[in-house]
Amino acid sequence: MSVEAERQTWQEDLDLAIAMADRADQVTVGYFKSPDLHVERKADNTPVTQADKEAEAVIRRVLALARPNDTIYAEELGKQESNGRRWIIDPIDGTKNYVRGVPVWATLIGLEVDHQMVVGAVSAPMLGTRWYAAQGQGAYMARQGEAPKAIHVSGVDRMEDASMSLSSLTGWKAIGRRERLLDLTDRIWRLRGFGDFWQYMLLAQGAIDLAAEPELDLYDMGALVPIVTEAGGSFTDLAGNPGPWGGNGLASNGLLHKEALEALGD
Repeated sequence: MSVEAERQTWQEDLDLAIAMADRADQVTVGYFKSPDLHVERKADNTPVTQADKEAEAVIRRVLALARPNDTIYAEELGKQESNGRRWIIDPIDGTKNYVRGVPVWATLIGLEVDHQMVVGAVSAPMLGTRWYAAQGQGAYMARQGEAPKAIHVSGVDRMEDASMSLSSLTGWKAIGRRERLLDLTDRIWRLRGFGDFWQYMLLAQGAIDLAAEPELDLYDMGALVPIVTEAGGSFTDLAGNPGPWGGNGLASNGLLHKEALEALGD
């Protein structure tokens, strides 16, 4: 398949991802802040709601019709090995926010083709914003009621001028790097805890310059990678391997990536 044909296919897949996000938003917005929201605890003690499960089920039903031969790796209802094309889905990234009524949560939908993330869509309906990208076509942000606009990472090239976001410190202690992280935060201009998907989207649109998490699953990262990289940034694990495959993540505007890896990496 030619490069142009691949891009056309990925655009069709991106259109499908956005359509699936529309369907998922109908479920998640409907349950948000509902007094009838049922919350359970999974084996790892993290919460799951019927909104998570129903949103994922809706996406799976669409895929069963539109892409019946593709495999699926999703948080709530099962994970399949890739057959060359695999959808990576987190129906609600930020479930802890969701159950507490905090509006910072999103549905993440990504497509992996031959071990590369080629499509990513992130829909945060309570923020009125979506971000999306297909490989080779740039990254975009669409606010409710506005035309989509291209986004790009920042041009900050000094740690002393950098803004960084973290989700928590606990996981960094578990992998023995909390002191190294704190040393890095002493050097940067500004530290905030936007957390989850949002910190990576803020990075892609140039609002912050670094984001890192020590413990992540593929469904936490898959959809984010194309958006960050198509916006001109870098996304690796803490060993410096590109993509969402290493169980943790470091994203940057690219200019600060080597220095951040030296501070935090393996």
